[in-house]
Amino acid sequence: MPGMNSGLNDANPTLVAAFRTALLHQGLIALLLVIVLALAWVGIREWVPSVKAGQLAGDGATEPAGRRLLRIGFGIIWIFDGLLQAQPKMAAGMPSQVIAPAAASSPHWVQHLVNWAGTAWSYHPIQAGAAAVWIQIGIGIWLIVASSGWMSRAAGLVSVGWGLVVWVFGEAFGGIFAPGLTILFGAPGAVLFYCAAGALVALPERSWYTAELGKRILAVLGVFFIGMAVLQAWPGRGFWQGMVHGKAATLTGMVQSMSTTPQPHVLSSWVSAFGSFTAANGLAVNLVAVVVLALIGAGLLSGQPRLLRPTLALMIVFCLADWVLVEDLGFLGGVGTDPNSMIPIALVAIGGYVAMTRLPAPVAETAAAATANASLDGPRWGSLRERGRPATLARHFGSASISTVAAFWAAAVVLIGAAPMAMAQANPNADPIIAQAIDGNSAPLNYQAAAFTLTDQDGKQVSLDSLRGKVILLTFLDPVCTSDCPLIAQEFREADQVLGAKARDVELVAIVANPLYHSVADTRAFDSQEHLTMPNWLYLTGSLAQLTQVWKNYAIAAQILPAGGMIAHSDVAYAIDAAGYTRTELNFDPGPGTETTRSSFAVELADAATQLLKSS
Repeated sequence: MPGMNSGLNDANPTLVAAFRTALLHQGLIALLLVIVLALAWVGIREWVPSVKAGQLAGDGATEPAGRRLLRIGFGIIWIFDGLLQAQPKMAAGMPSQVIAPAAASSPHWVQHLVNWAGTAWSYHPIQAGAAAVWIQIGIGIWLIVASSGWMSRAAGLVSVGWGLVVWVFGEAFGGIFAPGLTILFGAPGAVLFYCAAGALVALPERSWYTAELGKRILAVLGVFFIGMAVLQAWPGRGFWQGMVHGKAATLTGMVQSMSTTPQPHVLSSWVSAFGSFTAANGLAVNLVAVVVLALIGAGLLSGQPRLLRPTLALMIVFCLADWVLVEDLGFLGGVGTDPNSMIPIALVAIGGYVAMTRLPAPVAETAAAATANASLDGPRWGSLRERGRPATLARHFGSASISTVAAFWAAAVVLIGAAPMAMAQANPNADPIIAQAIDGNSAPLNYQAAAFTLTDQDGKQVSLDSLRGKVILLTFLDPVCTSDCPLIAQEFREADQVLGAKARDVELVAIVANPLYHSVADTRAFDSQEHLTMPNWLYLTGSLAQLTQVWKNYAIAAQILPAGGMIAHSDVAYAIDAAGYTRTELNFDPGPGTETTRSSFAVELADAATQLLKSS
């Protein structure tokens, strides 16, 4: 019946099951790939005498401690983020629960850009959701296992690339264009620090041989913290008050909203208590935040070794306090995608300090070690023609280290996620799984369709027999309906576009489902209103007796509801083959009637017609 379906929710069992299945299938592919690579690597080393064994642990060079900290630390965070993306609600909930809210207070152009990404996700929720999981897990593993060389630097670059995608479309530029910008709420976006770490890992390793890089990292962070202190202290932004006119001010409102997130009671009680404290002491809380931010910035910017340790200690305490009491850990509630910004900020700062204070071996010594290790990597590649020979590729693969093989596998895991997403984004039509999630799967049928002879919108007689030889998509519409019927009509209109050239062999047919308004003028008015100008579109009507018989034959309820005369009728579509047999019944309650659902129902219709065209 019209309006009875409430549409999708984040925990829709059909979408959740499809999401889990996609994750499982791609996980099995990743597992199979690692087994194949391992067997090939061991086999080549054992059976090809010309292969010179590479070192098992890597290339033997000592990795700078600061670089290693950032590489492994952010590798772990990427894996953690990937696991968060695997939560059941992520496939359906990401656009409405994460992407749209992130851009809600940003300028219109940011909302437009971010909502475009949200629409792309909502069109293909299963592919997009699974892709995000495997891309992030793959990047994390890649960063961890690739300790040096071009594969390690490539992992950093991929981290930067994917991080920018997430920062722009998932975090709406970290909220930097929105009012109320503050580090306390996560600005300028956690993933921006993932990008910074990836860029540092992608630098040539010689950049880490002196203290200069570490000093620059800390200096940049110092400027950042001072800028955040100025923003926090800026009057009129709602941070100096706990309450304004009896309502929670900016900081108080943020903390109190986080306390309602589903979480352990102990944590929610801490956050709730801090919210109450902030409401009563807003000036003091913001003053402490401003002073601490300024002190951290000045200490980092000074570059003085005697000031850096206490500054870092103060920064870690501040970050942990904000992470727990304001950001509420960032990943609770079922749709959290990362631990928010405080942990990445602290990790970058500690990495900069370690890079400045714990330098690797002298450059000459490291270069000598690299030269010595290079001799273990087997013969040089030689000419381009030589490189392409299977024997050459096999020798170099067999002589690679375990970490190099693992890095290739991790890069392949990224591709396992990225490839289906790229193919899905190239498809302008929504996945039919969305329509199936709203109304269930189509029901297969096999019986002779009931005959009818009715009048089309142009006043011509049309019978079922006259349509023989073509596939028919049949539904029932009320010409004066203002809820479901216009949506269903648009789904048929879009189905015609999805069919493309195949539409010439398909008739799109609607029969009036209203015992009061069923004249040809009514059908024409409906067609005009919904722009139903397709050459293969028929909107049929007849006398009440004719229509009543057709409704009975096709199990359509069309009843006048009390209080206003609204017509209640079944939302259903039938797919009839070229021989006149009913082959498929589709429950066609359009649910929320969004752009995504219209496209999904249209694809479901087009798929049903395409299957009958193939079998005819």
